[in-house]
Amino acid sequence: MNGYALTLAGAALVALPSGALWWPERRLLAVADLHLGRSERAARRGGTLLPPYETEDTLARLDAEIGRLAPATVLCLGDSFDDGDAAACLAERHVLWITRMQAGRRWLWVAGNHDPGPPGLGGSHLAECREGPLVFRHVALAGAAGDGSGEVSGHYHPKARLAGRARACFLCDDRRLILPAYGTYTGGLDICAPALASLVGPKGLALILGPRVVAVPLQGLRAGVSASSASR
Repeated sequence: MNGYALTLAGAALVALPSGALWWPERRLLAVADLHLGRSERAARRGGTLLPPYETEDTLARLDAEIGRLAPATVLCLGDSFDDGDAAACLAERHVLWITRMQAGRRWLWVAGNHDPGPPGLGGSHLAECREGPLVFRHVALAGAAGDGSGEVSGHYHPKARLAGRARACFLCDDRRLILPAYGTYTGGLDICAPALASLVGPKGLALILGPRVVAVPLQGLRAGVSASSASR
């Protein structure tokens, strides 16, 4: 599987090279920030034109993951659509593709800041989701996990610079896990940004995506960036 096994609040999880999170015991597959319809939204709002293939690519990768793991539950962790109108603008073949992936399993849409309302597709629509010892929400809460639960979130699209290249990554410590963006054409926030540094401290890990997931201590990555900046 080439994933990275970790434990959060007693739950044994696997961070996958695709950026998805797999919880084998519950057969739960979680993905964050699909941002379906990003190119359509940009064209609709007069922004930078993007090749209109990102929805196709994102759904194809998710479909392959579902086919491989056969999850009982798929949890989409917010910003599944690039804005509130993007779901309504999906091509019919993409709507049918999502419907087919939903068949025979529980499908949960957690609200994000880009798509706060139900997208009008099948599945259940939630503000956040609690599963056993874990709570899943779109944006991490600074004061969360005080009750001993683990927090799983998305939103920030974390990226770490390794060997001069920015790579999407998970961020984790003993209290929370932040997922990378799963969608194609999604940017990212550097792990040294104050918003991420305040959520996951230097004792945490960056789980960097590639052919296999590589765990790197955040302290070393952030120190390397600081030293590089100071030498300029």
